[in-house]
Amino acid sequence: MIIPKLHYITQGNTPKEILENIQKACASGAELVQLKDENSSEKKFLKLAKEAIKITSHYQTRLIISGHYKIAKDIKADGVHLEKTDACPTLVRKHIYPWQTIGGTANTLEDCETLLDKSINYISLGPFKASEITNNTGSILGLKGYTAITDVLKTPIPMVGFGGITTTDVGDILETGISGIAVSTDITLNFDNIKVFNQLLSASLTKEQRYTFK
Repeated sequence: MIIPKLHYITQGNTPKEILENIQKACASGAELVQLKDENSSEKKFLKLAKEAIKITSHYQTRLIISGHYKIAKDIKADGVHLEKTDACPTLVRKHIYPWQTIGGTANTLEDCETLLDKSINYISLGPFKASEITNNTGSILGLKGYTAITDVLKTPIPMVGFGGITTTDVGDILETGISGIAVSTDITLNFDNIKVFNQLLSASLTKEQRYTFK
């Protein structure tokens, strides 16, 4: 199960704005969109998710639903992303389709180790920096925090960094052993950044392959 290296976490003040941003992200080459809207009721979120998957399916972009695993199953999204306050991944795994992916948010080495025991497909580790969407996600990790965790945590499970990441951070983040990134603001402000992020991420992949085959 291949997890794309770039995840776009949706932003927008209204469902209409969120959908417009998803459209722009997909048109700009996003491979994975994580639908997040903490302001909507479950009923409104379901309606939003049904509209979102129409867009992502058209562009063959993967859609991950944040938190609402029953909605993820209902609309046959590609997977679900669980914050630390959401349902346990082991429980969620029993309720969704076997082919759907589960990602989990972690802030510490202990968080990561706990998630590895719970049938997840990738770990979202952060926040890297302070940002408007990382207020309640734990202490800021930075490059030192990432390195401290990846040095100890030897796992084939993809580790995705999140939290205030911009194009200038990518090279340094990948050096720490983090394999991908989840970005919200830096993409919403300029959807052309998706191409830049993808280039930086694939350049890193080329470099890794070159060293592997020496």
